[in-house]
Amino acid sequence: MNLLPKTHKEFSDKDYWNKFFKKRGNKAFEWYGEYIELCEHLHKYIKQKDAILIAGCGNSSLSADLYDIGFSNITNIDVSEVVIKQMKAANLERTNMKFLLMDALNMTFANDEFNVVLDKGTLDALMPDESKETIERVDQYFAEIKRVLKLGGRYLCISLLQKHILNKLLKEFCDKSWMFRVVRCHEAEEKNIENGDGNTLPVFFIVATKFKEMPKLILEICLAGDKMVRLDTPQELQDCIRSVQDTAFVTNGLTKTTLDENDEVAMDLMQPGEESPRYTLYIVDQKRAQSINKYAIFIVPQGRESEWLFGTPAGRRQLQDSARFGRLVVAVLRRGHLFQSLDAVKEELAHSAKMLAPYGFSGQIPFLSLGSDVGKRVKVYEGSSKVSGDFVVEDVDVEGSTHRRLVFLDNQFLVQSEAKLKTIKKKNKTKTVIDFGYISMYHSFMCVCVQLGNTDTAKVAVLGLGGGSLCMFLKKCFDKVQVTAVDLDPAMLDVAKKHFELETDERLQVQIKDGVDFLKDEAKSGHQYDAVMFDMDSKDRTLGLSCPPRQFLDEDVLADVKTILSNDGHFILNLVCRDTKLQESILETLKRHFKHLISVKLYEEVNEIVFATNSNKLYTMDNLEAAVKSLNGIARQKNLVKIKCVDLKDFLQSVTIIS
Repeated sequence: MNLLPKTHKEFSDKDYWNKFFKKRGNKAFEWYGEYIELCEHLHKYIKQKDAILIAGCGNSSLSADLYDIGFSNITNIDVSEVVIKQMKAANLERTNMKFLLMDALNMTFANDEFNVVLDKGTLDALMPDESKETIERVDQYFAEIKRVLKLGGRYLCISLLQKHILNKLLKEFCDKSWMFRVVRCHEAEEKNIENGDGNTLPVFFIVATKFKEMPKLILEICLAGDKMVRLDTPQELQDCIRSVQDTAFVTNGLTKTTLDENDEVAMDLMQPGEESPRYTLYIVDQKRAQSINKYAIFIVPQGRESEWLFGTPAGRRQLQDSARFGRLVVAVLRRGHLFQSLDAVKEELAHSAKMLAPYGFSGQIPFLSLGSDVGKRVKVYEGSSKVSGDFVVEDVDVEGSTHRRLVFLDNQFLVQSEAKLKTIKKKNKTKTVIDFGYISMYHSFMCVCVQLGNTDTAKVAVLGLGGGSLCMFLKKCFDKVQVTAVDLDPAMLDVAKKHFELETDERLQVQIKDGVDFLKDEAKSGHQYDAVMFDMDSKDRTLGLSCPPRQFLDEDVLADVKTILSNDGHFILNLVCRDTKLQESILETLKRHFKHLISVKLYEEVNEIVFATNSNKLYTMDNLEAAVKSLNGIARQKNLVKIKCVDLKDFLQSVTIIS
């Protein structure tokens, strides 16, 4: 039995509704939820003594439910004789409730007769389009509502707020004589999901309150929780509603389909009134038979979002494979927000979790994480520079230790520099200091290449200062190595000194200079280095190349690198490239400038470290092994590490000799 209209225009046709209700019989048809889903909102705006008009009542049980809990002054009107007859028969015991055959466009009530006009889907039915005929009809409807409402009365409208309907509501009620408020009704949406109705579009509860002219426009919205957000313009409200509807469009699609195994969908969740996302959700699907569980949410603790397992598509795929869920949503907690507890995060994500559930899933949604809390992220310093943009220095807890990180906010999931903090005792006082023996894995790999040379006389150029962790490790580990760090951004030198304990002296100098200019000038001056390290990030996100900037791999720049290297010198490149073809072309370019190349890349790291040299000495597994053992030995001797800074087995298994 087809009970939906053939065309959307039939929603406003009287004959259609008579036929509709004859087919339905006495079975109630509930647009956008029943009383139980709407009561929280209704009770905020309706008092028991209010005179209530339900415009276009249909055969909904809403008026009966309101009557039964004490709202006795209710008048129902509808244009369908069939439904009015049905409703009178069904509500004989509710003697004070009225059911009148009346057109809401031409009501016979006196002016200022009602405290509340309740519209559950009537406006959506009256306004299927923006034709001249439709607009004239809706104008008449709104004129009648305004006429019969008392001062202080409320027009309560439950709607899907299609664009043309929202625009019309704002045009009619968004002035200084009305307070206009929109609340999202999550309960009605979730009921539709449970019923499998297929309608998981956002449902909105609109409250337009009639006042004498006020000093200013009052426009409010609440899309999550109980907090009302005051907006300045109708456009802001339209943008908020559109964002919610666009998200629903995506989640509806995800409910009905499965992503290809190499794809994922990313979605930001924001609270109205806030400028930055509170969460980022990554949705990953798999079709393999080993996915024994249907669905789960994995909450990444603060500070762990940059790790390979959570911060890369391949890592999230592996996380899903190991957890064996058909669909896994990986939830990242974004910086700049306060998260009280893991339970509070679960509560905030509950609605979104339901919206993203795959078709056929029922029951309680499992929430997974690494522990029982949401982690800790403490902002130490935030700043901005013309070169790097906005950045933050923060302390995060990772597996029982505190790490200090520098993050550029235009690429929030990439840690630019990291140091581990440790506590020392001095004169019976404890002090937190930087642990110079801790460096990232890819930095330790870069140091292996330095160890291949003669560290008694080595001069090293490091392009890209960051927090200075790599430079300070080289200085602390090798007594005679001279380090020249180069960075375009003077703010980084200040950050490195104040927050990462960078020590500059005759053995560690910093030049604030464009790296390309530095290489060109050094080549012209005839200066020689035993190692040149590229460890700088790219601001251009369009190439799939995060490190280094593309211009540093141009032929003339690499020629300058080759010129300033000593005979047995090494070029050490920190390469982060997500484009396979670009990565291959970069290696081909390097081959044209250097006789010998090797790549060191761990599967669970985004960084690939490339060693390049024109020395007559080949890269061999034996001399690489010797360099790793020597580096670990020196680091132990200097009390920088207790055991090792490079895992020999992991390193050797990650080496690929290219040429």
